[in-house]
Amino acid sequence: MAGHRQSKKRRYITWAVAGTAVVAGAGLAAQSSMAATTWPAQKTYTGRAFDTCTAPSLSAMKAWHGGLYGAAAVYIGGKNRGCAQPNLTASWVKSVSAAGWKLIPLYVGAQPSCQTGSSPEKLTASTAASLGTKDATDAVSKASALGMKAGSPIYLDMESYDITNKACNNAVLTYVRAFDKVLRTKTYRAGYYGFTSSSAKAIANATDKTDLPGNLWYALWDKQNTTTKDWPFGATQYTGHSRGHQYMVNSKEMRGGYTITVDRDAWDGPVAITG
Repeated sequence: MAGHRQSKKRRYITWAVAGTAVVAGAGLAAQSSMAATTWPAQKTYTGRAFDTCTAPSLSAMKAWHGGLYGAAAVYIGGKNRGCAQPNLTASWVKSVSAAGWKLIPLYVGAQPSCQTGSSPEKLTASTAASLGTKDATDAVSKASALGMKAGSPIYLDMESYDITNKACNNAVLTYVRAFDKVLRTKTYRAGYYGFTSSSAKAIANATDKTDLPGNLWYALWDKQNTTTKDWPFGATQYTGHSRGHQYMVNSKEMRGGYTITVDRDAWDGPVAITG
């Protein structure tokens, strides 16, 4: 997934820098600011997932179902989303869900000013809070319009950046907290995608956990299909079906006559509530 919203050139720069579906309530304990809200039961998927830049056609999704993957990540919005989504509609979501796919909503929000490369939307210390609120409101609107109901997760995509830049890192945390606070107010679960050496590390190692995401999707391209054996943070963090692991990128695969270049993910966390 990493870089799918980027040009190939920027993706290479970024690299240089840096089963079974069940219904459960897992993952809630890891999230703050939720005590007074009645939440829909979490829909959890455990198994292999894939992410790709543009949501595949319905015919391709049907051809791929029943093979290696049981879930697919889709880019529902964000000014930094790198690909057009001609297939991603409410009808598509309904049809692929009916075919048995689990969906992972991903939103490419504002990126930090200390990040390598350019982005249409960047956050600063002075804009972080307002942008987080605005982007989260948009993310919920986009998810809802696609038929992804309250109780679904929305994973905020934060690419690699210099977390040793304290001012920049603090701005990112402010943005993430504002984003997550809106999600939870609107009864959507807060998720986060980032790199183990930078953006995910900043979240996992933050001393103040207030309004940080309760589900962590970490990019560690070690080709290990696991969310436990190579987990790089504290053993008690993000337990209870709250993890995703992007373990391989740019895998060109053909199934049922359809070839798609995907990133592979090991998944044990919440997916969209549809239908």
